[in-house]
Amino acid sequence: MSDSTKHILVVARDDKVEALRMATGLTLLDDAVHVAVMGDLDETADDVQLQLESLEFADVPVERLGAGARGYQSLAGMMTQSDTVFVL
Repeated sequence: MSDSTKHILVVARDDKVEALRMATGLTLLDDAVHVAVMGDLDETADDVQLQLESLEFADVPVERLGAGARGYQSLAGMMTQSDTVFVL
């Protein structure tokens, strides 16, 4: 196992709740986790609120990106800065 910190990006695209849940689980590692949400996120749903609160507690940044070209440009930049990318 390596001593260096990995940068993990979780992209919430199709199954946003599962992506948030997965990112929350990844906080158990000593790696840097970042979440990018593509499109809308129903923050009124209880399961989404629970995951967002957990991520906030763990100091995991959750960035909301638009579905257009500008959102994809931002996502591409995040991907190049990450060691591992999960898209859900």
